[in-house]
Amino acid sequence: MALTTLTAISPVDGRYRRTTESLAPFFSEFGLIHYRVRIEIEYFIALCELPLPQLADFDPSLFDQLRSIYTEFSEADALRIKEIEKTTNHDVKAVEYFIKEKLADLSIEQYLEFIHFGLTSQDVNNTAIPLSLKEAMDAVVTPAFEEVIYKLSSLAALWKDIPLLARTHGQPASPTRLGKELQVFVERLQQQRNLLVQIPYAAKFGGATGNFNAHFVAYPGFDWPEFGNDFVSDLGLCRSRYTTQIEHYDHLAAMLDTLKRLNTILIDFSRDVWSYVSTNYFKQKIKAGEVGSSAMPHKVNPIDFENAEGNLGVANALYEHLSAKLPISRLQRDLTDSTVLRNLGMPLAHTLIALKSLVRGMDKLELNEAAIHADLEANWAVVAEAIQTVLRRESYPQPYEALKALTRKNEAITAKTIAEFIETLDVSEGIKAELRAISPFNYLGVME
Repeated sequence: MALTTLTAISPVDGRYRRTTESLAPFFSEFGLIHYRVRIEIEYFIALCELPLPQLADFDPSLFDQLRSIYTEFSEADALRIKEIEKTTNHDVKAVEYFIKEKLADLSIEQYLEFIHFGLTSQDVNNTAIPLSLKEAMDAVVTPAFEEVIYKLSSLAALWKDIPLLARTHGQPASPTRLGKELQVFVERLQQQRNLLVQIPYAAKFGGATGNFNAHFVAYPGFDWPEFGNDFVSDLGLCRSRYTTQIEHYDHLAAMLDTLKRLNTILIDFSRDVWSYVSTNYFKQKIKAGEVGSSAMPHKVNPIDFENAEGNLGVANALYEHLSAKLPISRLQRDLTDSTVLRNLGMPLAHTLIALKSLVRGMDKLELNEAAIHADLEANWAVVAEAIQTVLRRESYPQPYEALKALTRKNEAITAKTIAEFIETLDVSEGIKAELRAISPFNYLGVME
């Protein structure tokens, strides 16, 4: 069976391919190979610019042609590397041999052995992968988060003055504002986003066990750690100073944990909106031709928020495993990180699916002020807190207990009930007037 969007095992590359294909250049097998080639080429150029004695006469005018090996990298090139790998049974060594083939075409065979000079595979992988992650975050993932935050912030501003019955423990509570409740999520997301951008994209670059052994034995006169720092920094990454054969992944784990927290906030948001839809606070714009149920024609389901919640949950499960597993490696190296890292794009893909779903869902929301107003009108008991607090201020005897006795009767508390209670109070007319002015629609506190 040929691989298509219909036959793909993962919905990331099947059902949701249109949403996730922007991540393919970064996290597909093609993308990983492409980034490996890029690292190898840039490393060779850096050795020429150092220069190593044997590379001192390398013609700098050829650098653009060298870089074209990765800037013009094609699927045919990737397939050639995979063909070489059938012989080498080693993916990074296949990249090295591919580049040597390309250099032979430039008639510079005398420099071939400086491709991958002194490196171990993880110098390439642990530089290529954080670079691909950084560029994927910059190009795709972060803008998707920003779009959600912007959309949410816009709705918070639009509905900032809408009074809303709060519910704590699922029960009616002191009223709030719809805009403020949305702003809660905006602030939480912004704070985690700000933490996310502070986490460095760390790379390992230091030879077979992190000590530049091969580099130093061949050229002891060079400051190889400084070279490594500069090379990695020029890529926009930071080099971990002390490593084994592999990057220790602590910074990557921090990033994945922060992404998980961002997703958790959005799960919380998705469930709240789902609840508001179920209480009819929000209606949803109807799209012609869409069906909400195969059996019940009337239904318009909050599917975008349900889709988001599900995909955010899958993403978080993967983030959790990656962040817990990657920083652990037996002694100087085992291979468990390699197979796990190949899944780095998966949680980002599920996150991206969720972010796009949330934007669609928010675009469909229509405020049902009548339902919100009716709920407030039906819950005058929530002003009991306000009344007893004013009475406390006035040293009225046992105001809490008086309001408790009033509001815990098994009967509806209405505006009339509250008004009649106020008239029984032994306080001045001025205080009564102050209490009469309180309603579920204006007992809202301040937003900031």
